[in-house]
Amino acid sequence: MSESVNKTIEQEQPLIEHLLELRRRLVWALLGIAVCFFATVPFAQSLYTFVAQPLMSALPEHTNMIATDVIAPFFVPIKVALMVAFLISLPHTLYQIWAFIAPALYQHEKKLILPLVLSSLFLFLAGMAFCYFLVFPMMFKFFAGMTPVGVNMATDIDKYLSFVLGMFLAFGITFEIPIAVMLLHRMGVISRKQMIAARPYVIVAAFVIAAVVTPPDVLSQILLALPMILLYETGIWISKLTGQRRKENDKE
Repeated sequence: MSESVNKTIEQEQPLIEHLLELRRRLVWALLGIAVCFFATVPFAQSLYTFVAQPLMSALPEHTNMIATDVIAPFFVPIKVALMVAFLISLPHTLYQIWAFIAPALYQHEKKLILPLVLSSLFLFLAGMAFCYFLVFPMMFKFFAGMTPVGVNMATDIDKYLSFVLGMFLAFGITFEIPIAVMLLHRMGVISRKQMIAARPYVIVAAFVIAAVVTPPDVLSQILLALPMILLYETGIWISKLTGQRRKENDKE
């Protein structure tokens, strides 16, 4: 009886230690976000001006955005500051995640995961930059040009921020396609021949997803679908390179 109790205690101790370590890493990650948030709050108004610039530059002269909610002029810039704080602290957050899972990984897995995390972060930020500097100016210029005569295009700042965050998330996730394709190939879920054979279905799926995620205009749908297709092709190419390297390492 005492032996079974001792085994149960021994099994519970590692679990408690893992939970305590997880809590410590979560606290450090949240503290990193909080520090960055308090550092960016004084620049909240300037940050929102930067986020709103693509739309403001496309609006007709002497036209401004509006706030239909009383607290929106205060809370919307704060939301932007929180978003920027999350992005700034993202390397620190990813490090906390890495520090938690690293002891359970083999050496070759550690070598694989760290480049994947860094490349995923870079691709997500690249997707946001692509959306902000290329998609938004073209999209908002198109929308402003399609405004009927006698209609004043006045956008609510809270709805604009929700739209921008949704587009940032859509393009950020889209730019992760090469990583997803490479991982599926490396885990043996799908072969390179199957990926090539699935190319027509991927093209159709890209336009369907773009039609669902983006506003109902052809321009924004094309600007999301084309990068998805090109990034899928990039993933196939990367899978080919990694497959060749694995064969060379096996031979060695």
